[in-house]
Amino acid sequence: MKEARWQDWTNVLFGAWLLLAPFIGIGVSGDVAAINSYVIGALVVLFAFAAISHTDLWKEYSNLVLGLWLIIAPFVLGFATLIGPTYNQILMGLLISGVALAAVLQKTPTSGQGHGHHA
Repeated sequence: MKEARWQDWTNVLFGAWLLLAPFIGIGVSGDVAAINSYVIGALVVLFAFAAISHTDLWKEYSNLVLGLWLIIAPFVLGFATLIGPTYNQILMGLLISGVALAAVLQKTPTSGQGHGHHA
């Protein structure tokens, strides 16, 4: 196992929160907001665990993109009038993308070579 960064474990927790949020009253289980929360939460957990087991920048970039999606999803998917799910997904999107960006910045070689590929 490669050196796990705090960012990867943090995104595991954030992804797990997204998976559980509809069940604990942040939205209605089964609606579009909940489905988005389940799917994106599962993907965030998957990519974060993958980054823990083998560090590659594409996994961090994947969580960065997923976090950005969460920020715009309420407006694109039409659930922006649902205050709880909207605020939850925007907040989680900001946190997940911020943590992923921190991981990218930490993992990017300062020499400009490598970018997560192993020789």
